[in-house]
Amino acid sequence: MSNSSSAEVPSFENRDPNSPGFWDERFDRRFMPWDQAGVPDAFRTFVSALAAPEATRVLIPGCGNAYEAAYLAERGMTVRAIDFSPSAVAAARAQLGAHAEVVEEADFFAYEPPFAPDWIYERAFLCALPRDRWADYAERMATLARPGALLAGFFFIGATPKGPPFGIERSELDALLTPHFELIDEHEVSDSIPVFAGRERWLTWRRA
Repeated sequence: MSNSSSAEVPSFENRDPNSPGFWDERFDRRFMPWDQAGVPDAFRTFVSALAAPEATRVLIPGCGNAYEAAYLAERGMTVRAIDFSPSAVAAARAQLGAHAEVVEEADFFAYEPPFAPDWIYERAFLCALPRDRWADYAERMATLARPGALLAGFFFIGATPKGPPFGIERSELDALLTPHFELIDEHEVSDSIPVFAGRERWLTWRRA
């Protein structure tokens, strides 16, 4: 599915990103400026550096079209991708084809995955959540990640006046996650799509 520019923003009825209907409208009308329509370079690099990728169990919350889930499943990795938007789940399952079964409609904050994740992949999920859900995000990530597990992916740095995407100041992100996780790696991102350009960092956090 193609991206849409900010100049082409349609009129939407649902303005609450806490509601699945907010995202259903945008998927149904193919307005997805956050959608990279592929697998980012930093993700490929991270996967290639895993010590035992075939043994790494991955959870992808807020998966959207789930291109990365397809990439992992095609390599025989154990992956579960979830989204609370029925339209997003339908799009992801269509995208994954033979691997559609790895996608599940679920609310991250109540979801119990069928395995203990070794890696929870962050991709435009935190920045899809309004600020008042950020503490819940950190607590749920800490609950799902066993000691030594990773929370790794793309973080949208720098506060925004409104969203989504809802940007977070780096100091605020550190304060949110350091009670539960240790930052072990960080990289700049070179292939961001326009909505995230210049603001993304690949961060790897390890559950304490």
